[in-house]
Amino acid sequence: MSASARFDELSVGLATAVRERDGFVGLVLLGSASEEARERRDEWSDHDFFAVTEAGRGREIRPDLSWLPDQDRLVLTAREGEIGFVAVYDDAHVFEFAFSDAAELADARAGAATVVVDDPAGTTATLIAESRARAIEGDRFDPANDTRLVLVKLLIGVGRVRRGELLNGNAFIRQWAVQLLVRAIRGRFADASTAARDAIDPMRRFEQDFPRWGADIAASLDLPVEESAYELFRLTRRILEPGWDEFPTRAADAIAARLGW
Repeated sequence: MSASARFDELSVGLATAVRERDGFVGLVLLGSASEEARERRDEWSDHDFFAVTEAGRGREIRPDLSWLPDQDRLVLTAREGEIGFVAVYDDAHVFEFAFSDAAELADARAGAATVVVDDPAGTTATLIAESRARAIEGDRFDPANDTRLVLVKLLIGVGRVRRGELLNGNAFIRQWAVQLLVRAIRGRFADASTAARDAIDPMRRFEQDFPRWGADIAASLDLPVEESAYELFRLTRRILEPGWDEFPTRAADAIAARLGW
């Protein structure tokens, strides 16, 4: 069976399970699992979805995952928080899903989505409409503030590394500073972002919109940790500072002096 056929088979299996299982009212396929974004699907795509329960029944039925299709091929299930779950099959296909009622998903955000199963009241369709609206409202950047935070995370991260806290320092540098730099670039150069971008996670498909800068940032992460921090600092200045009055030049100079850069 081809990967594409296997993907579709699992989608059908999910829909059948939700329709037949007591306590469920809806299923929403998200991201590349949806029909809306099917063209983005490739061999690494997984199934992201919301499995929506009847009001108030989430906590009661969440411990039971026997409704997932192809039970004999499941090799792993795990929880992520109260309502988040993952499942892995023997071909390494992944499910990532929220399993809850609509009220528990009141803060959810959604981009591309296909409502596959719903109740007569349209509970799931309403949930997705509200989740899309939240995603659009939350899809805002403050590049000046994000840039300031990049500099702070690099300063703290290098300090932790020099103190001997390598794990924590790495998190500040390679994780938080990078995420903020990506946000700052997307905000500073908003017109360069294309329809490929993800309204929920600005890191997704960043390289498609900013191929050169994406490659430069990725290359910086291959360096030893303090060299990585210095290169990210240089990239932050090179990409964002020219012609931008809101760049915190004084702060960047002070941080460079403090770190001996």
